[in-house]
Amino acid sequence: MPDPTESPTLEARKKRDQRSLAIALGLASFMLVVFLVTILKITGNIGGAP
Repeated sequence: MPDPTESPTLEARKKRDQRSLAIALGLASFMLVVFLVTILKITGNIGGAP
């Protein structure tokens, strides 16, 4: 088990940063899709159709 007080190697930091970026982009994409679907549903109901 690695020592938690050790600083990560450059390679480990690079992999962690790439993984964090991928997660952030995935989350942002999901939020954008939810936002767009919500807007489309709201604008579709403006006509007051029952």
